[in-house]
Amino acid sequence: MQNRPTSAELIGAVATFVEQDVMPNLDGAIRFQCRVALNALRIIERELELSPALEAEEITRLNDLLGKDGPLDELNRDLCQRIRDGDFSFDDVDLLGHLKQTTIGKASIDNPRYSGYLDALKQARGNE
Repeated sequence: MQNRPTSAELIGAVATFVEQDVMPNLDGAIRFQCRVALNALRIIERELELSPALEAEEITRLNDLLGKDGPLDELNRDLCQRIRDGDFSFDDVDLLGHLKQTTIGKASIDNPRYSGYLDALKQARGNE
């Protein structure tokens, strides 16, 4: 197994090349399409870097919330079923905390410059 460069580093290098060397030489629709491709590369880069820790944190929260261990997809299915069954109320502080933290984590990958994400992150840090 090769350690360096990581997949995230390779994607970052390609994204930087596209952003700095390719896009300045484009215009119109092709420049827009290149911007879309660049955005996709940056999302993948962040996902590779951030997902392992975010998923581990989500599993820990779900373990605490549900009182059981398991893989993430199974825990999320169980949580959804318990919500449907009425085992959680929609004002449950622990449930809402978990959902907010999960959403903040997903936004950190999808669009870390989104103003709603930045506001939520600021609010979450203020509550620590």
